[in-house]
Amino acid sequence: VQLQASGGGLVQAGDSLRLSCAASGRALSDYAITWFRQAPGREREFVGVTNWRGTSIHYTESVKGRFNISVDNGKNTVYLQMNSLKSGDTAVYYCAAGLVHRITTMNMVLPNEYAHWGQGTQVTVSS
Repeated sequence: VQLQASGGGLVQAGDSLRLSCAASGRALSDYAITWFRQAPGREREFVGVTNWRGTSIHYTESVKGRFNISVDNGKNTVYLQMNSLKSGDTAVYYCAAGLVHRITTMNMVLPNEYAHWGQGTQVTVSS
């Protein structure tokens, strides 16, 4: 599985931004697609995860109600819609894929559960 994240940029607090994660490879339906982020000097942080059909989606508490993950199976793309952005959302955002049958609500937050990573895309929110 190959992943390519895009859509980052510089925005002001309160603005919205949509990130895309384009996936390619075989048996994409076998994978869960996740979004992580990493701010300077901090560990990589789980943002949210979806199965390939977009029927099971989970978010970290700090983004619930502001971020939304969606899937376009026709385009093999997973989106992260980010609304009401805050300066604390500033980070490099990564998408990653892990075998869906191995991902649980307990381990979904662990980067090591995802074997395939895209390059990051920088999101900077100015206050």
